[in-house]
Amino acid sequence: MSRFASLPGAVAGDHGVAHYGEPLREQRALDRGTAFAELADRAVVTLTGPERLTWLNSITSQAVDRLSAGTSTELLVLDVQGRVEHAAGVFDDGETTYLLVDIDDAEPLATWLLRMRFRAQVEIVAKTDWVLVGYNASGAAEAIVTTVLGEDAHIWVDPWSVVTPGGWQYSHATEHPGAERSWREAIVTPAQRDALIAQRGSVTAAGLLAVDALRIAAWRPRWANERDDRVIPHEVDWLRSAVHLNKGCYRGQETVAKVHNLGHPPRRLVMLHLDGSDSVIPAPGTTVFNGDDEVGTVTSAAMHHELGPIALAIVSRRVPADATLSVHLDEVVISAAQEVIVPADAGATADVPRLTRLSRRPLKQD
Repeated sequence: MSRFASLPGAVAGDHGVAHYGEPLREQRALDRGTAFAELADRAVVTLTGPERLTWLNSITSQAVDRLSAGTSTELLVLDVQGRVEHAAGVFDDGETTYLLVDIDDAEPLATWLLRMRFRAQVEIVAKTDWVLVGYNASGAAEAIVTTVLGEDAHIWVDPWSVVTPGGWQYSHATEHPGAERSWREAIVTPAQRDALIAQRGSVTAAGLLAVDALRIAAWRPRWANERDDRVIPHEVDWLRSAVHLNKGCYRGQETVAKVHNLGHPPRRLVMLHLDGSDSVIPAPGTTVFNGDDEVGTVTSAAMHHELGPIALAIVSRRVPADATLSVHLDEVVISAAQEVIVPADAGATADVPRLTRLSRRPLKQD
């Protein structure tokens, strides 16, 4: 058992520790950078071999062929219709590429990569001994990580805080909440993970509920939550961090380019500020209503230490931006104020001139 899981007050969730008895306090500490969390709901797939980066570049949405050692990024694997199949954070140390994924996607992603390897000089391993510990930078937690892991630490830096090179942000927000996100995930051995707890000093442990609440507040999409069988990157603003619009051909690129340049995504991600009077948090999959009409689905929800009950939801593009929505839980109807993340006019960025329509009437005869 992990030393994180054996700490006093630990309450188990579906994967790892959900909380240690005070989720809101844990959030505040995590937000300040004075806590870290074992990410037992995440996993690592490793790639080795001299062709690992050029090969990965050819089959995914991100430009990684020239990724330098110690650099972090994010990528997606799309199907031929441009729908998201897999998502991964990427860190390379010069010899090994680490793909950081949600745990239920580790084996499916590794299986797909093996099918796509053909004759490429790449070795793919899904069942690794690596584990992940998450924290925010510039605090006591980062200092402990640096002390324990030393200069050779493998740290994935979440790129969500900026629009990455070749990316695009659809949100019109003047102050994007993701801009302040300083999330890090340390790639460690089980022994190093336990050493972080042993040497933590005043740094506390946080559960996965705290981790997810901060992610939701930053409008950060996640494979385990915001992906369904038809989501495309544009709908959840994933072009911000995981897609390079100017790179060469890859599966799904045609849809990415067509929707971005000429069309609009059929659905859009919103933040819901929920009425907290009933102290009820909707589960992922809960239907979102506009009046009596079903217009979308909750993908993530949490009680935030400052914002109160919040959720991410994917709704139809046609839902008015000023509509007050609701979610229904048994006999309870929860009002939900909508904060637009992806606007209805997302896409259609190409300046295509309108051509004068030619008349089909026959020319007048003399």
